[in-house]
Amino acid sequence: MRKSILIVLVLVLATVFLSGSVVAQEGEPLVIGLLVDESGPLTIYGYELEYGFKLGLLYAAGVNPADYASIDEALAAVTVAGRPVEVVMRDNGSVPDTAASQARELIEQEGAEILVGAPSSGVMTGVQQVALDSDVILFAAPAASPAITGAAFNVNTFRVCRNTFQDFLAFAPYATESIGKNFVILAIDNDFGKSSAGAAQGTLSLAGITFVSDPIYAPLDTTDFTPFIQQVLNSGADAVLPIWAGDSSVTLFQQLAELGVNQQMAVVAAFNSNDIVAVSDPSTIGNVSWIVYHYSFPTNEINDWLVEQYQAVYQDWPDLFSECSFATAQALVSAVEATEGDTLPSAMIPALEGLIFEGPKGTYGIRPSDHQALVPMYIAKLVNLDDAEQKFYELLAEVPAVQIVPPVLLAEDLQSRTEADAAFLEALSAAE
Repeated sequence: MRKSILIVLVLVLATVFLSGSVVAQEGEPLVIGLLVDESGPLTIYGYELEYGFKLGLLYAAGVNPADYASIDEALAAVTVAGRPVEVVMRDNGSVPDTAASQARELIEQEGAEILVGAPSSGVMTGVQQVALDSDVILFAAPAASPAITGAAFNVNTFRVCRNTFQDFLAFAPYATESIGKNFVILAIDNDFGKSSAGAAQGTLSLAGITFVSDPIYAPLDTTDFTPFIQQVLNSGADAVLPIWAGDSSVTLFQQLAELGVNQQMAVVAAFNSNDIVAVSDPSTIGNVSWIVYHYSFPTNEINDWLVEQYQAVYQDWPDLFSECSFATAQALVSAVEATEGDTLPSAMIPALEGLIFEGPKGTYGIRPSDHQALVPMYIAKLVNLDDAEQKFYELLAEVPAVQIVPPVLLAEDLQSRTEADAAFLEALSAAE
């Protein structure tokens, strides 16, 4: 009798283990590992990631933070598919080795079943491999390198945030109509800078832009940009396209103004986070460019909720990457609900591929082939630097997601994955 019971128990445990339902049992905590930078060069984006993601979880789970004494108490009330959610955060300072170690620790010691993060594109490449090796889903946010869903693609990685191809595709029509035809690029000497420079060259060249030289690269920790800016001034270009990120953006644009670059050529750069824009050189007023998100642009109930709760909880306005971190949480919750709590990639991948949903910017869709989200973008004009509510812009255009579809950059042996993309694009177009 005892032997029979033992055999039955072994068979039951084997069935549970093999089916993956060991992580899908109702009531068992769902641990999410959140990888941020809140101490390094991309600190401002790390806080945007944290704040936006946490509020996104609350919204998707139907929890009102106003009903609780703190954001932590509100998060403790979040359940997804009957599973209480725990967010365990790690600060990697944008150091790839640190992030990879933290990702492994989150999975192996903290029991994280899903990873989310981080601001740095260089960090994400290593974390992608950790997630694949550990067989967990990774949501890349807000790192924007096209390589994450291209050369470094693996099936466990999804990105609800945009990549920089979408930036340049949104801006290309304006660039060819209103700015000179000869450009030069000044970019960070890292994965984000190099892959984004490649995206700019490929996209804008097709729109009629000529690049007068190879990109000029400078280290992320540069404090004196003079030698790099001098190369820009000597290039003979009509416009310079800086591709930069983080707090050092302030120094770069101050020195571009001090050295008179904007008197010799157009300075064409993405608008940054509100706190960075607020300390920009006044010479930038009047500039027109693309921007990922500004809280004052979308007009929908979800964005209204985000703005109201961001103010209430964090006493601040949602910023550049608050939106896509919020939308990442929405997609995560949608998928886990669809799988009834099963977070294994075998269950999550089908639930996420082709997912179309409404978020703060409107309609989002995750392309089946490369797991890259297609999202709306904005063209705006900077009109002031001192608005008390950080309303710095005049909105010139909202560019729908289906008008800025980035190329699929998968390796040749993965091209068969594109078979479902056409139907997905039709569905996304119909939903917009």
